[in-house]
Amino acid sequence: MKKLLLLLLVVSAYSCKTAQSTASKDNSDPTKYINAISEKDLKKMLYTIASDEMEGRETGSPGQKKAGLYMIEQYKKSGVSFPKGASDYYQHIPAAYLNARRNENLADSENIWAFIEGSEKPDEILVISAHYDHVGIKNGEVYNGADDDGSGTVAVIEMAKAFAKAKKQGHGPKRSILFLHVTGEEHGLHGSRFYSENPLFPIANTIADINIDMIGRRDVEHANTNNYVYVIGADRLSSDLHNAVVAQNEKYIKMDLDFKFNDPKDPNHFYERSDHYNFAKHGIPSVFFFNGVHADYHGKDDTAEKIEYDALTKRTKLAFSIAWDLANRENRPVVDKK
Repeated sequence: MKKLLLLLLVVSAYSCKTAQSTASKDNSDPTKYINAISEKDLKKMLYTIASDEMEGRETGSPGQKKAGLYMIEQYKKSGVSFPKGASDYYQHIPAAYLNARRNENLADSENIWAFIEGSEKPDEILVISAHYDHVGIKNGEVYNGADDDGSGTVAVIEMAKAFAKAKKQGHGPKRSILFLHVTGEEHGLHGSRFYSENPLFPIANTIADINIDMIGRRDVEHANTNNYVYVIGADRLSSDLHNAVVAQNEKYIKMDLDFKFNDPKDPNHFYERSDHYNFAKHGIPSVFFFNGVHADYHGKDDTAEKIEYDALTKRTKLAFSIAWDLANRENRPVVDKK
């Protein structure tokens, strides 16, 4: 009888432990991890990414490859590995592909990717993207590209760090997240196009793309405040995605959301000019966060000391809060528009 009672206790304890481990985690409140987004860390990384040492990060250049190694080092420090199914942090892109549309004599280059596997729906993938290339050296001067798109690059890395912290504390995302740094944006969105045509995970399993391209400055339309961000594309394919952006901002960030450039008749056509577009054209709900064009856009004075780090931090927190919602909600965003 004693042996039977002991056996029942062991079975009961094991069953409770199994139930606890398979139970859905309560990830309803991301506040702690939103606050883990660090202005200090963003600034430190950006001063490196946009330093003269990286030589303007021209696509396929030694400077861009050096920047890539620094980015990978940050992921390793945070315990964020490369994706399942990949052999390292690189998606290699041959020069022949990069030069196929118009030959600009670009060298072989790489997308860089990192990955956190989901705890409950690991086959559903949220992509968070930013391009890490810029325009290199012109007339002997380094074009550092701190805002374009060093700001988005460090934002993605910092978001990964916050998600990694959450996972270590038992609150990892329920869906998988692919942190994707693409190359060749300045030459025609080549890196994101290459990924969309050669995805590591099926495009059908990709629930959304959050794309971050220039979030460290302000434009002349907002000369008196940096408490804003342009939101482009969220409602083009999915009302769910648009509603998530608005709701998360209102609940946690309270930044002014400017939809001016989301107008399909916008003459700037920003919707078609950054890397989210190569996801959207495959029917993936996509949103692009942007601070607008300023006097140093594609200029030699787009440097790290001109970044408004409070704005960079707040916009990164907004993107993170939306990513948290998409990664943890019950259902993926519905595509209800064409």
